[in-house]
Amino acid sequence: MAQIRIARRVLTECVAAMTFPILLLSILVAPVSAPVVAETDRSRARWCGVETMPLKPSDHSWAHWVVLRLRSRSMWRTDLPVFVTAVLLSALSLLVAFFGFIGAAALVFSPVFWLFGVAAQVGPFTPESVGETLLAMPAGVVLGAVTTTVLTGTSFLRDFLLRAFSRIRDPDLLAKLEELRTSRASLTAAFEFERQRIERDLHDGAQQELVAVVMRLGMLEATAAGAAADQERIVRLARQAQSHAERALERLRGTVRDIHPRELSDLGLIAAVRELAARSPLRVELTSTGDDAQLSSPTATAVYFTVSEALTNISKHAGVGSARIDLRCATTDVHVRVKDDGVGGARIDMGSGLAGLRERMRSVGGNLEIISPPSGGTLVVASAPSQPPW
Repeated sequence: MAQIRIARRVLTECVAAMTFPILLLSILVAPVSAPVVAETDRSRARWCGVETMPLKPSDHSWAHWVVLRLRSRSMWRTDLPVFVTAVLLSALSLLVAFFGFIGAAALVFSPVFWLFGVAAQVGPFTPESVGETLLAMPAGVVLGAVTTTVLTGTSFLRDFLLRAFSRIRDPDLLAKLEELRTSRASLTAAFEFERQRIERDLHDGAQQELVAVVMRLGMLEATAAGAAADQERIVRLARQAQSHAERALERLRGTVRDIHPRELSDLGLIAAVRELAARSPLRVELTSTGDDAQLSSPTATAVYFTVSEALTNISKHAGVGSARIDLRCATTDVHVRVKDDGVGGARIDMGSGLAGLRERMRSVGGNLEIISPPSGGTLVVASAPSQPPW
């Protein structure tokens, strides 16, 4: 394993030596090329067995990520120094690899050159006899070993400087850690909120109806045992018990649907949102485009519950009776907008349903935004890639 890592280090230094002219030209556009070179150097370090954290998200294109890095202060503190280091060390590797390996090859094959009448000169050394060419062969092996050692040391120096410039105090890394802590806390609070909501729905809905069914059945039993001729009261109690049982069944179905709708699994996101709009007490204008066949189940579920929560909030708080949904599905991503002309002023508070949905969207690589000025209506915008980054 150690030999493989050394071979990788020597190989990467040789590649760096060959790409030195490109690096030299990239100085002309250093602010743009620095993030690319720095991220490439992190990949090189990982390939050589060094633990480094990539900064480029897997779902971002290089162009988009470079633009984001240019707006970050850490690009100047981290990427630019790594870029300068890469240029300087690549120049060193070019000199060492070129003169070291070529000199080593000339010494090792010095007897062969002598047979063709060529004296292979390496620095101040020029063989003048067959014996000197034979003595040059072990010297060539030693020079090759020294060159390999110097290139390996150069690789380790790259790693040291990379870690020095990418230390944990990097503000971007601290921001990522803080975002992870906040996201974990928000998810915990959102799950607790959802658990309490399900418990409340079962307690105030199906459980109360089932209690009423049990009471009506008890009264029905007492009436049937005490007054066999009172057929009208028996029928009335039986109908009441049946009515309560049907309502309990409907509420249980609603609770199960809120956990995961069957339409979403069987028919897809567009059909499930259309069914959701049809069940809503609001007048919903739905516009859907594209094909949802490429959407993963986690992404479709996150978008569905975003629309569901948005419609519920409009019904409860917006003070209007209508809403508009714009759903666009593509092979690479999905976008949804839910708009109302209500009172506005909506916010994503910690532990609320919207906070949980935002973390749910982030968990699949998406995002959730709320635009809700006072008295200006509310716009809920959600987007996510078709396939989660994990």
